[in-house]
Amino acid sequence: MASSTVTSAQPERPPRPNLAFRRLRGKRSPAEFAAAVRRAAREIGERVSCDARYVGRVEAGEIRCPNYAYERVFLHMFPGRTLTDLGFAPRSSVRGRQARPTGESRGAGEPYETHDTYDTYDTRNAQDLYETHDNNEESDVLRRAFMTSGATVAAASLGPLGLALDAAAAGRPARRSGAGEAGALEEAVRRIRLLDDRHGADGLYRRAAAPLRTAYALLDAGASRQATADRLYSGAGELAISVGWLAHDSGRFDDARSHYAEALATARMNGDPGLEAHAFCNMAFLARDAGRPREAVRAAQAAQRAARPLGSARLMSLLALREAGGWAGLADRVGCEQALVRAQTFYERGPSAADPEWMSFYGEAELEGLEAQCWSTLGDWPRAARHARRAAELQDPHFTRNLALYSAELADDLARGGRPDEAAGAGLRVLDLLGEVQSSRIHTMLAGTARVLLPHRRATHVSTFLDRHAALPRPA
Repeated sequence: MASSTVTSAQPERPPRPNLAFRRLRGKRSPAEFAAAVRRAAREIGERVSCDARYVGRVEAGEIRCPNYAYERVFLHMFPGRTLTDLGFAPRSSVRGRQARPTGESRGAGEPYETHDTYDTYDTRNAQDLYETHDNNEESDVLRRAFMTSGATVAAASLGPLGLALDAAAAGRPARRSGAGEAGALEEAVRRIRLLDDRHGADGLYRRAAAPLRTAYALLDAGASRQATADRLYSGAGELAISVGWLAHDSGRFDDARSHYAEALATARMNGDPGLEAHAFCNMAFLARDAGRPREAVRAAQAAQRAARPLGSARLMSLLALREAGGWAGLADRVGCEQALVRAQTFYERGPSAADPEWMSFYGEAELEGLEAQCWSTLGDWPRAARHARRAAELQDPHFTRNLALYSAELADDLARGGRPDEAAGAGLRVLDLLGEVQSSRIHTMLAGTARVLLPHRRATHVSTFLDRHAALPRPA
């Protein structure tokens, strides 16, 4: 992986904070407001990948005008207001180009042919977006590849990500990447995470490898500015973690380990402690699932060392839970309980602007779900079931994969705790969700629950669950 070459550029104009938008958020955290934006989008049939980072960028003034999809959502959320009322600049003032003469056709690589895949009006990098357009053919091929993959995923959910480098481009000298590529890379990460939340990993993993290859090709091409180079490295590392998680959740542990190691190397080369903490966080989770609990503890502790200067209590909470999972695997109840107390203490400090974008999944439901897994590993089935039930009750039903996961955890804990009828009822709820979810992890959990319930098959609910489970198509 070659290092990025950075050239000097004109100083950038500092953005002006969007105070009007910040007032509209009120007392909600950025993550809570982002969830409200996603709900509003669903109400009008839009699909946006809004998260806390996007909200922060809007409030900081980095996005002077939203793309058309976000515009429709915001106007739906705040009826009677205009974009100007929401603190945005008029679209005509931020496009960065003069009006095109009448009759002039738009080139194939025109940056407005994005189908709103990502926001093209990011003021930090407006010049980057256009500065290489006319002469940088390879950069344009890579940018279009990313944006095409994002549009394909958004439109077809589990459709193929037809993202391959142009053969002719591969033979040309590398050109430097700009903000368009960095933005498309970041959007690819958001799309993959969103689809995993909704559908699970099995249908996504192999198709996600192509964007990852393109990400590292972008790094090899170099960047026009240091800020863009940093975004590319961070984006490539986050994409490697996302692809690693898809491998992890679909049972491909060796592939996952390789992707996480790539992300860790990328983080250390670029001096990115946030990315390093994320990579170690996922490595701890993988080690726990792969039966290496001591490695899980050490990786979680390394993640906490990297994350401590970042100032995110929620991140420290999640990392303490990763450590707790390792201690549970070592049958160290005291170590596990101490880590759980730290996780709860950090969580209660609340969200902050320092919370990383990728943690948008981490809320009270995930906290309860991970604690349930710890008690399950320790064999405390009643306590595990109590936390798993709470996780399922708290989970936003829109994120089907996690709802199925927590319900599967509940079914297994109830079955092993000697409550077969309740376990079968929870298992049936999971089976109802499997038409929308493809996750080897959940299938494996259900298979274990079915084995535990076999001696109770004469009970009505248990018999129904076992029959429906037996009729499931076997995962490939």
